[in-house]
Amino acid sequence: MPSFHNGAVDIAFIDEGEGDPILLVHGFASTKNVNWIYPGWVTELRKAGRRVIALDNRGHGESAKLYDPAQYAIAEMASDVTALMDHLGLASADVMGYSLGGRIAAHIALTTPQRLRSAIFGGIGMAMIEGGGPGENVAAALEAPSLDDVTDPVGKTFRAFADQTRSDRLALAACMRGSRGLISREDAGRIAVPVLVAVGTTDEVSGSGPALGALIPGAEVLDIPNRDHMRAVGDKVYKAGVVDFLARRSA
Repeated sequence: MPSFHNGAVDIAFIDEGEGDPILLVHGFASTKNVNWIYPGWVTELRKAGRRVIALDNRGHGESAKLYDPAQYAIAEMASDVTALMDHLGLASADVMGYSLGGRIAAHIALTTPQRLRSAIFGGIGMAMIEGGGPGENVAAALEAPSLDDVTDPVGKTFRAFADQTRSDRLALAACMRGSRGLISREDAGRIAVPVLVAVGTTDEVSGSGPALGALIPGAEVLDIPNRDHMRAVGDKVYKAGVVDFLARRSA
């Protein structure tokens, strides 16, 4: 598995296929495999003629595990994405982030928009601005001695997922505490790259996709029918909508 260093932090990634590059940024407690490879995204995008790059976020998968919440600030996590682009010699790319990955993509859109040909915010709507969703309850659940000690239902879901994926739970707890920075409505209005917002219609974690899309000039919105936060990831409507958006952007 290839990797590179952003400062002292080792970041694992994949780089497959040929064509215009798209860089994929997974969500909290997930990995490049769970978010993008297993649900068929890499295959689908390669079929569409794309070079597909995906990283394991710091604290996740095969990347370095860090235990200071400050090391998971959105700016720090976004720097891993742009450093990977630098490592691969990419001046710009399309970037798709899911959930936490969408927050990271939005940070890049606001701070270094020249690096983005377009941004796809999957599994993140108004929660990017208003917050909500998992928080300290999840961090506490990840630090609990066992799953049986967790009573909070959301915390229990994330703890079970972390156990299933054999994740470093203490690194994830630090990430949860450090990565919850929000953007303002004014920030959303300053995003100038082409944007697609894609959220499941039964997703209770992400907040409203259409409401976020309405704040971003020229943004397109894709409703993923009858999918919640976890089940929207590999949905065929989501995939088809992204492939169409990218094809129109490249035309």
